[in-house]
Amino acid sequence: MQNGVIVVLTGAGISKESGLATFRDADGEWARVELEDVATPEGYRRNPDLVHAFYNARRKKLQEAALPNAAHLALARLEQEWPDQVLVVTQNIDDLHERAGSRNLIHMHGELLKGRCDLCGTISPWAGEMTRASRCPSCQHPGRLRPHVVWFGEMPLDMPRIYRALETCRLFIAIGTSGNVYPAAGFVTHVQSCGHARTVELNLEPSLGATLFQQTVYGPASQVVPDFVARLLAEASS
Repeated sequence: MQNGVIVVLTGAGISKESGLATFRDADGEWARVELEDVATPEGYRRNPDLVHAFYNARRKKLQEAALPNAAHLALARLEQEWPDQVLVVTQNIDDLHERAGSRNLIHMHGELLKGRCDLCGTISPWAGEMTRASRCPSCQHPGRLRPHVVWFGEMPLDMPRIYRALETCRLFIAIGTSGNVYPAAGFVTHVQSCGHARTVELNLEPSLGATLFQQTVYGPASQVVPDFVARLLAEASS
């Protein structure tokens, strides 16, 4: 393909092979809770202790048991070797893209290893446990820190920057997404409306929006993503 900006959207499917459960896993940690209780502002207001305990456990598992897989590493390679810009927009709150080496990255749903102060708005690194007694590193006020995670009913982050990239990219790749969480599920349609980008879905199985993509490749992310990146880089260098 002709060189140009690449935008890659990643979802839970790319991190599942690293041992991180998705919303839809019948036997994962999400299956043992109600989303309304741990992933909404209302649930946090009702029971902040429950919400903190849930994200503390996820934070611990991310740091102790999860490693980047071949798909994360392949996207980092693409960013390093592609002759133009590569932007990864992830719906995931883990740090596996960063650990793999990706640097041009947007976490549209926030980051698990950060906390946000509801009082002063400061976003701070936060690798340990968070409780109602935790103090904001900036304003030192207790009881106002929450996980820096976008919950249901909240606006995803950096949307103007994301849409600017979608409107100028020459290739849009969706990896490991279900196609039923908006606004990310509508990105492929937005790209198509601009009329100048190739669209590709790399997934374990067809997403709800699979028919909207010009090209689809199905299989484990750790296999199909490195293969696709290798072919793309070979085309660029030929």
